[in-house]
Amino acid sequence: MFACIYCPEPVEESSLADFAYSFSPVVEETTPNVVVIDIEGCELLFGSAYKLAKEIASRAKNSEGFKKRVNVALASNPDAAIHAATHLQGITFIAAGEEQTCLGEFPLSVLNHSLVNIEEKRADEIVETLGLWGIHNFGAFAVLPVNGVSERLGQEGLQLQQLAAGKTQRHLKIKQPEPVFTNSIELEHPLAELEPLSFIYARLLNQLCATLNSYALAANELLVHMKLEDQTVYERSLTLPYPMRDPKVFLKLLLLNTEMHPPQSAVVAVTIECEPVKPRVLQSGLFIPLAPAPDKLELTLARLAKLVGEENIGSPSLIDTHRPDSFSMKRFTLQTKDVRKRRKKSKDPQPAICKPSSVMGFRVFRPPLRAVVQVERGWPTQISAWGKQRSVYGKVVRLAGPWRTAGDWWRNDRWARDEWDVAIETKPAKQSSKQTLYRIYRELNNGAWFVEGNYD
Repeated sequence: MFACIYCPEPVEESSLADFAYSFSPVVEETTPNVVVIDIEGCELLFGSAYKLAKEIASRAKNSEGFKKRVNVALASNPDAAIHAATHLQGITFIAAGEEQTCLGEFPLSVLNHSLVNIEEKRADEIVETLGLWGIHNFGAFAVLPVNGVSERLGQEGLQLQQLAAGKTQRHLKIKQPEPVFTNSIELEHPLAELEPLSFIYARLLNQLCATLNSYALAANELLVHMKLEDQTVYERSLTLPYPMRDPKVFLKLLLLNTEMHPPQSAVVAVTIECEPVKPRVLQSGLFIPLAPAPDKLELTLARLAKLVGEENIGSPSLIDTHRPDSFSMKRFTLQTKDVRKRRKKSKDPQPAICKPSSVMGFRVFRPPLRAVVQVERGWPTQISAWGKQRSVYGKVVRLAGPWRTAGDWWRNDRWARDEWDVAIETKPAKQSSKQTLYRIYRELNNGAWFVEGNYD
């Protein structure tokens, strides 16, 4: 059984729906002035269905904040209840199978075609055709042969005939509330340790990920707000390189982040919210090696950041300068590319032949090794340098240079130096001589020598 409530007077948006929720949790907001409620089982609370209708009309007229006169119609079909409530005054009760007794005299011009999702133009054409046939009300339309209506008016005509007969079958269109991706909790006692706070994190994250799963979404950013005992607010933002919704991964990342940046006082309230995005779906090829799982990679990076510091982990990025060995560390993100390549058609039947080229790698010493260099007539001849992990010493047998570089003369950390590529010959015990290629340089401001690295 369904009850339709129609308010002929103008009402604010959702005010009629809010009033209907006081009688049933299942409410369809058809228009701002029309709502339909499922009253199945409400008789136990309000008595018979007719008593419920009288209670609705009485409360609407006398309740504070609403005080509107409404029409109420009861029927076993929601569409029949809508037509009765919008065109009949007061309270109307339609028993099952008696829809035509109440609706039969309604003109076809009031047939609500939007209830069966038919366009207005098509509905007007059908009503005009029925008028040419001499059909002007619901009752006359409902008794027409079904086969004839289907042949001449199509499926739209059949749907309108079912609507006029009060025999449509559908579920109420329940208005879904807007999803909320925020969870909060106020603590009875302040928490000053990480272990009890982890249980609070786990509870909030489980609820948050359950909401994401229900909407088939993921999160690429977590925001944590904590109210502290000293009335200050502690905030942390956790940006994820890959949309995820695993509460265990989120918990580990938040604990590592909180351990690196602990709040200054005990926590009395915690709020966690996320930025919902569509999950990322990837399909790997059969012959492509699997890349590291993004969640495991992010956990590994978080653990490394805790050990060596956030500023010392990431992906190196060149700086727009000519200063030697200048780079910055940026956040590492996993880039996924489509490895499938389209074959290009070539007019030349002969395949192109690529000649191999030799490429040397350069291994940089950080920090560079301070060296003692013997110089004859401006040319380095002997080098000795020692460090904690390596040492360089020997005679220079070949060299190239110098190349002078300088820059940032207007700053305190300006640089100016001469660079050389040298081949050093070493003679290990009981072995033949060996040559290694190094890059050395001399600071022009103080004359100090350094070994910058070696070539592989």
